[in-house]
Amino acid sequence: MLKTPLLAGAAALALFPLSAAAQDHSGADPHAGHQMPAADPKSAEPVDHAAMGHATTDHGAMNHGPATTPAEGSGTARLPAKEGGHSGLHIDAGNDWMMMAHGFAWGVYTDQSGPRGDDKAYVQSMLMLSGEKQTDWGRIQLKSMMSLEPLMSNFGYPNLFASGETAGGEPLVDRQHPHDLFMELAARVDVNVGEDARMFVYGGPVGEPAIGPSAFMHRGSARLNPEAPITHHWFDSTHITYGVATLGFATPAIQLEGSIFTGREPDEKRWNIESPRFDSWALRGTWTPSPAWALQISHARLKEPEAQHPGENEHRTTASIQYANGRGLSATAAYSAKNRDPGDTLSAWLAEVNWDLDDHHTLFGRVENVKNDELFSDHDDPLHDRPFRVTKFQAGYAYRLPISGPLNLALGGSIAAFAKPRALDAAYGNNPIGATVFARLSIGH
Repeated sequence: MLKTPLLAGAAALALFPLSAAAQDHSGADPHAGHQMPAADPKSAEPVDHAAMGHATTDHGAMNHGPATTPAEGSGTARLPAKEGGHSGLHIDAGNDWMMMAHGFAWGVYTDQSGPRGDDKAYVQSMLMLSGEKQTDWGRIQLKSMMSLEPLMSNFGYPNLFASGETAGGEPLVDRQHPHDLFMELAARVDVNVGEDARMFVYGGPVGEPAIGPSAFMHRGSARLNPEAPITHHWFDSTHITYGVATLGFATPAIQLEGSIFTGREPDEKRWNIESPRFDSWALRGTWTPSPAWALQISHARLKEPEAQHPGENEHRTTASIQYANGRGLSATAAYSAKNRDPGDTLSAWLAEVNWDLDDHHTLFGRVENVKNDELFSDHDDPLHDRPFRVTKFQAGYAYRLPISGPLNLALGGSIAAFAKPRALDAAYGNNPIGATVFARLSIGH
């Protein structure tokens, strides 16, 4: 049962900044604090980061030149240039190599109401360590990403109407699974083939193929949202894939790429690296018409991606639009249709936003809708394999507090409500609610 103090506290956190938004900011740009300065604020001279040895800088700007060049998200996905990519700790390692560290530890408590609800305190975590070298012919990147979420049980954390993967051999329903220890172990090499064009190859034992928008934990629009989308397995389920190889062509305005990869999602053994199969393929095209926008469309054929659907392959088509204004506002709208073969086509859409009101206050929200046939795993249940369309509405607030250098703390919470068919009332109650509070310690934003 939802605890009244937690619900009231989360609601207060979600509603408090509305009064701040109504204040008069006419005297200054309220988002000026979120633009990375090109010069030392104490002088008019540019900062020489190489001489400093390390700096807290914008990863996207550092790696990719002017602000008109698209930023990089997860895998090889593109983000709007004004989103800037990851920030963190950058270290000049010599021989033209620049190292970067970015990550977070996210303490969360969630309480989900209704007959299927549950509550849990847990920690999400991610650490990215990468190296990059610019050459006269192109660029070399070495990428790694890890998580200590395997310390969490395989049953993960409560997340009403979410589904995907298994725990104890049974399908996970109304819960979000933990991530694997190794989320990425890959490399990318770009070769210049013209003044503004390059070919690239990306791959490794753990990576992300060319499917969909950037994974949710790498999107600016979801930066401070503590919950995985319930549409995760429509958009992001391939962001940890064991065995990926991608070939692409890129200019500032377009990127065309194709991948071969392992279609099966990670198993329950979350500490190891699984054997690659390279039994699936994906194609993606991304258009970045201006620094504020990134639009992508992709199609993939996945070989038996889900353990609970043996013998069923999947054709997945996604389209998305991402926007960033460079002054604290990021938004994403996305659509996905997965066609099981054999089976039905199940669609989903998502819209999310992150809005930094000023140097400290952030509002975020997400609305998502999904047609899901995995909510009843018991084969004897009359609702087993029946698809139901569910909508989740989530709103939240975070107070951001810089600590020192690249270290940042964010405190906040969110509240969620759902729209569902009446046939689900017996299982979920009439009006289930989800409430979450969190403290996020991060290297970079």
